[in-house]
Amino acid sequence: MHKCVVVGVTGSIAAYKAVEIVSGLVKKGNSVLVIMTANAQRFVHPITFSSISHNRVVTDLFVENENYNPNHVSLAEKADLVLVAPATANFIGKVASGIADDALTCTVMAAKIPVIIAPAMNDSMYSNSIVQQNIEKLKDHGYIIIEPEEGRLCTGKIGKGRLASNETIISVILETLKNK
Repeated sequence: MHKCVVVGVTGSIAAYKAVEIVSGLVKKGNSVLVIMTANAQRFVHPITFSSISHNRVVTDLFVENENYNPNHVSLAEKADLVLVAPATANFIGKVASGIADDALTCTVMAAKIPVIIAPAMNDSMYSNSIVQQNIEKLKDHGYIIIEPEEGRLCTGKIGKGRLASNETIISVILETLKNK
């Protein structure tokens, strides 16, 4: 099953886990296109994702090329599915509010395909009522949410906010693609 998956990576310490998700999807024969937010690039360099996916990584909404094709629309039209992992509270809030101000949020807004969001953040942020309302709003709009796990967070504290396991995320992607 050769499909095209756009993987959005946001600025969370869990961004390093997205490298293994991309690798797992590529190993299963999928084409993977990665979009990184500016903050994601502070955790993992785009070259890492380019090397693993064998594709150019989108890091900016405005890309100069001789055959102009607005990435935020073309990627959404080319893909069979969009995954955002890790998804920060900032990203979730933007999408829930209809804010599209970077390549990733614009691609998600243009997508007419399944969008899977895997939150990862501090447990206090995750349990915040505004974040929870935003997640519910996204669910109401048809987004698939992969709940974070409880476990050790980057602060050393144990709580719910840890990115779901790569196996869980890949399994949900493959199941969603199969049912699409």
